[in-house]
Amino acid sequence: MGEVGGGVVELRDSSGGRSPPSTQRSRSSAVSCAVAPVSAAPVAALAEAGAMAATDIARQVGEGCRTVPLAGHVGFDSLPDQLVNQSISQGFCFNILCVGETGLGKSTLMDTLFNTKFEGEPATHTQPGVQLRSNTYDLQESNVGLKLTIVSTVGFGDQINKEDSYKPIVEFIDAQFEAYLQEELKIRRVLHTYHDSRIHACLYFIAPTGHSLKSLDLVTMKKLDSKVNIIPIIAKSDAISKSELTKFKIKITSELVSNGVQIYQFPTDDELVAEINGTMNAHLPFAVIGSTEELKIGNKMMKARQYPWGTVQVENEAHCDFVKLREMLIRVNMEDLREQTHSRHYELYRRCKLEEMGFKDTDPDSKPFSLQETYEAKRNEFLGELQKKEEEMRQMFVQRVKEKEAELKEAEKELHEKFDRLKKLHQDEKKKLEDKKKSLDDEVNAFKQRKTAAELLQSQGSQAGGSQTLKRDKEKKKSKVVHLSMPGAPLAPPASVLTAAANRVHVLLLKAATWS
Repeated sequence: MGEVGGGVVELRDSSGGRSPPSTQRSRSSAVSCAVAPVSAAPVAALAEAGAMAATDIARQVGEGCRTVPLAGHVGFDSLPDQLVNQSISQGFCFNILCVGETGLGKSTLMDTLFNTKFEGEPATHTQPGVQLRSNTYDLQESNVGLKLTIVSTVGFGDQINKEDSYKPIVEFIDAQFEAYLQEELKIRRVLHTYHDSRIHACLYFIAPTGHSLKSLDLVTMKKLDSKVNIIPIIAKSDAISKSELTKFKIKITSELVSNGVQIYQFPTDDELVAEINGTMNAHLPFAVIGSTEELKIGNKMMKARQYPWGTVQVENEAHCDFVKLREMLIRVNMEDLREQTHSRHYELYRRCKLEEMGFKDTDPDSKPFSLQETYEAKRNEFLGELQKKEEEMRQMFVQRVKEKEAELKEAEKELHEKFDRLKKLHQDEKKKLEDKKKSLDDEVNAFKQRKTAAELLQSQGSQAGGSQTLKRDKEKKKSKVVHLSMPGAPLAPPASVLTAAANRVHVLLLKAATWS
């Protein structure tokens, strides 16, 4: 304990203990890391005390803090009210993922939980794969606004091969984490207006078989338990009897424990809700019934389902656990679900992602890493890898150039050989053509000689034929005159007949000359 200017100050030593205060004059106290003067003090002493306090703060934050009593009301006790007003003005968001086979009443249960009718198209059993359908609604209750996002798994469990049915769900959850991480890593962040799409609660709908969990359910919940808060519920629990339902709950719980599936446990560290949450943890998984139909039971209109054997009331805890689910999910633990999503699941994703990027909290010597040092180390590592890849690419380029040059040289050699073969072939063809041309020229010359001889014979034959014809004509004329002078003599043949005969003789002579 120490005194500064007449004020009573409570000091904590380095071991965590503290000396008891001599007096307690105030109705409230606050933890401060600076000495609060309660009376006038010298300026030098205050400056020295301020400098010492600043040095202590810089060296060890939270180790040597001092408890200072207040002399009167200050006003920071209104901080919770300020936070409430700010939260109300900004509104809240809550995202629910409904996982379950088609036909288990997921949409009906959502309508029953929030006492409204959400618009949506009914899903069929003919989907080729699992698709996630997200719908966001703005709800208003009193002066509190809630932006509710409901994500449904369309086609889950409808395929013959269900081995990879969980993968689209895991990828969707990781995509929301990645989007939030990218928003956090921006230089200019607007997280107060950013629509947080991370899944806060996963309602896993279990078919009311009454026997045990399906392998698809176990595998899917095992893949999701480290990424989202899983709340298992037995859908359409009015399909089995109460005794079967009790045994089914025990069977489900034992199978989840034996397979290492971690479901969401309602927190018991807060004294205000520890008792009710501890009780509700024993009721998991919740057996629920959904219905938007209201029936008149007694003098009240209540949500219920009418059967030939009787009526099942949705909000009657003796009939189902719908009220327990609504209390735990919405009215008691909604903020804890949001907090668990951010502080546990998102932090795990963020840590793994940053470690993949090379960021660490401490170096091998367990000394803290600064962001600048991590960035520089990562930058140098990246530049080293870049230079290494550049050198590898350069060597690969040189190797490929050499291989290409060798291929081109080989191709050039083949082209030269082909050119030589073609050149030789061309020369041989040229020689053959020249020899053929020579033989043809010889034949043409021989033909010309024969033609000249034939023309000469023809001219000689025509001259001889002309002289003989004249001689014959003279003789014919002479004989004709003699014949005409003789009475009863026959007529001589006409001149045209003689000329034709001479021409035929001439042609025969020409052919004989050609054949010779």
